[in-house]
Amino acid sequence: MERHGPGGAVAELVLDRPEALNAVSSAMARGIAAATAALAGDATVRAVVLSSSQQRAFCVGADLKERNTLTDDELRAQRPLARRAYGGVLDLPVPAIAAVEGFALGGGCELALGCDLIVAGESAVLGLPEVSVGVVPGGGGTQLLLRRVGWSRAADLVFTARRVDAAEALRLGVVDRVVPAGTARAAALELAATIAANSPVGVRNAKRAMRLGQGTDLASALEIEDAAWRATAFSPDRAEGVRAFAEKRPPAWPGTL
Repeated sequence: MERHGPGGAVAELVLDRPEALNAVSSAMARGIAAATAALAGDATVRAVVLSSSQQRAFCVGADLKERNTLTDDELRAQRPLARRAYGGVLDLPVPAIAAVEGFALGGGCELALGCDLIVAGESAVLGLPEVSVGVVPGGGGTQLLLRRVGWSRAADLVFTARRVDAAEALRLGVVDRVVPAGTARAAALELAATIAANSPVGVRNAKRAMRLGQGTDLASALEIEDAAWRATAFSPDRAEGVRAFAEKRPPAWPGTL
């Protein structure tokens, strides 16, 4: 894990298992779960970038070589660990950005989908091929992709198990930005720095409201938004933001939650 920007406000979680193209083993899942739990509890973190130590692959999904050695009971026992890892990314209280280069397949694609924004290099390849090996996406893919792109597009990708390049992924809405190959990490860090310059309280409460309101009825979602507004409007961040605007200077956010 690396920290960037003033005060280390941007945290970068680097997937670093190059010999296996970052395939998610039990050990790696344990590491992701621990790292995301630490980030979630760190009030100094304002944005997170999830990246890879290599250009060839962001992550190729579950470690099938390891899976092939597991008994059914061992696979059942591994499941809660996998859920903690993928859930740890999804539940980060600050904006998370995936920087995708190369292959993001299966669980690797799901790690990216667990982020709020996905920046992909133009040579990236994404897909959820699980049904081609006799399983289903289990890291949130069936639900997160559905929420991103709608039923028919998600059904196309999940049922066919096909891979898409960055250009098609952008057209379908699977990714949010496509940049020249090799620059996804830099672009994601720049985007994270832009986010981190804003009110920490405002950004956290905005993400919480958007996540809680998604999928509920409009009236309930507006109540969630109102609670987020109240939690932010009477915070030290709001007072500092208004004061800085009046004094024509950059705000020095207290960031008190």
